[in-house]
Formats: sequence, C-alpha cells, structure tokens
Amino acid sequence: MAERLLQGRVAWVTGSSRGIGRVIASHLAGLGAQIAVHGTSPTSTRAFDEAESLQAVADAIAAEHGGDVLAVSGDLTDPTVVTDLAEQIRARFGRIDILVNNAGGDIGAQGVLGEGGGKPIHNDAIEISLEDIRTVIDRNLMTCILVCREVAPEMMARKAGRIVNIGSIAGLYGRSDGVIYAAAKAAVHEYSRCLADQLRPHNVTVNVVAPGGIVTPRFLATRPIDQSKMKEDGTLLRYGWPEEIAATVTFLASDGASYISGQVLRVDGGGQLWPA
Repeated sequence: MAERLLQGRVAWVTGSSRGIGRVIASHLAGLGAQIAVHGTSPTSTRAFDEAESLQAVADAIAAEHGGDVLAVSGDLTDPTVVTDLAEQIRARFGRIDILVNNAGGDIGAQGVLGEGGGKPIHNDAIEISLEDIRTVIDRNLMTCILVCREVAPEMMARKAGRIVNIGSIAGLYGRSDGVIYAAAKAAVHEYSRCLADQLRPHNVTVNVVAPGGIVTPRFLATRPIDQSKMKEDGTLLRYGWPEEIAATVTFLASDGASYISGQVLRVDGGGQLWPA
C-alpha cells in the first residue's frame, strides 16, 4: 500500500466524475484522504462511457482504496449550488482541507455531448458566439472563483489548507483556436496568484497545475491523435497521462509543498520552456 501521506485529510475534487479529475480523486484517496467527488450531474460520467454514474465512481474509489468517498453533483456556476455542495461535504467530513478545482474544459453552450466533444463551433477570437464565450468563461473561471470563495474562509480560520487549481498550457501562449478557453485559463492562473498573495498570512497555499495534452477519453474523442505520441515512457515527445497530473497535484497538496504558493507548474514534458 502506498504511504498514507494524506491520512485524515479531506479533499474536494471538482469535475472528478471522469477524466483527469477522477484519477486525481483516486490518487488522493490512495494516499489516505477522504474524498468528495463531483460532477455536474449524477450521470455526467456517461459522456465518454467512463462510468454508469457519479455514485459508481465514488463506490469504485472507495472499494479500491478503502476510504470514505462522497459523491456530490451540481452546477458550480451557481453560487447557491456551490454553497450547498460545500455544506454537504462538511456535514459528512467536518471540513475541507484540500481543494482541487478541476472542473472546466473548452466546452461551449452545446455541452459536452455536442459536436466535437462540446467545443464551440466557431472557436476563434472573433466568430465565437457570445453564448459560447459566456459558457466557457463560466465553466473555467467562474467555477474556480466561486468554489475558492466558498472554501478559502474555513482554511483561513484554521490557518491551514491547500488549494490546487487546474489551469492549462493554453493559457500561457497566444493562439487562434480555443481562444476563450485560453483566456479563461490565463485568468485562472492570475486569480490563483492573487488569491495566493491574500492567503499568505493564513498559511494557505494556492497553486496551479497547467497540463499539456493529457490522454483521456474526451481527449481521444475530440482531436486528431498523433499515434507516435501515444507512449507511456522512454521519451518526453509524447502525450501525458492523468496519473502524471495526479502526482503533481498530490505534491502541491502535501506537506512537502508547504512553502510553495502562487506558482503555475506546467506538466507538459517540457513542451513550453519560457517563463510562466
């Protein structure tokens, strides 16, 4: 059994019904944390056939790691829902020690089941619809802000806590495709830096993990795949894997990262080599 680095701590991983978020939640559970998994709906797991339900995900993680896993669902762009979900988690576990804001994605108003895995149809800086702009910004930036605002005060009061927000390398360079997603993730990076500064006196760290291309069912379903990059080791000229993001999140959530805050850490195999 892996060393229980997070024994007794409570982690809320948003957007953990599938993909990277699910692997992060499972990884943290394997290190001893009690987990709240989250999806937009009880069946958001079905989008790319990753599980029958959010409860099934919670049950699978609990069975694998022997911990306590709570499933909560709801739209994190609604502040009243955010408060309700946090209260459900506190009612079960008493507190939230670790917050991982993973909810997001380049998904417009048509939703994840839409054409192209939900990406805006006109996904540039000019032709993208206003509805898609608002949806992408809400899904990526506003969910992060609202959940941080809900959870940070209890961490401040305890003088302890870890916040890890999931950004993207897309938010670190100019591009003509996925523009609003890139802008929203860039805003997540900067909001996290600002929040980190505010929380320094309270011993609460805030950091960002910015993944590159990571192999998930949605990743495989929404773009042309370079088969030469479908390798697990032996080279960094490859796609990344969710476990590599989960390991990075674990480090930032652990005692080993107690003096690290306000940082944006790329996990992209060295694909971007300029300052963040």
